[in-house]
Amino acid sequence: MTTAADFLVSSSGQMSVPAAVRHRWGLIEGGRVTVIDLGDVVVLLPPGGRQRLLADALTAEQHREFVADLDDSDLDTT
Repeated sequence: MTTAADFLVSSSGQMSVPAAVRHRWGLIEGGRVTVIDLGDVVVLLPPGGRQRLLADALTAEQHREFVADLDDSDLDTT
């Protein structure tokens, strides 16, 4: 599911996570989320999301193998 919305950030830096997201993430009574600051983008992850993201990430060797198998000279330098 991909959605986008604008959020109001208070002067103290607070913002609300939409109710539908809180329900889907099991945060009915509140809780912690992970915030990843990528510079121009901030990513919010649900509880346990960081561990799942890292577990699903490619290793450096898998990335090298993937790049080596590319059949596009413009992309094979990444």
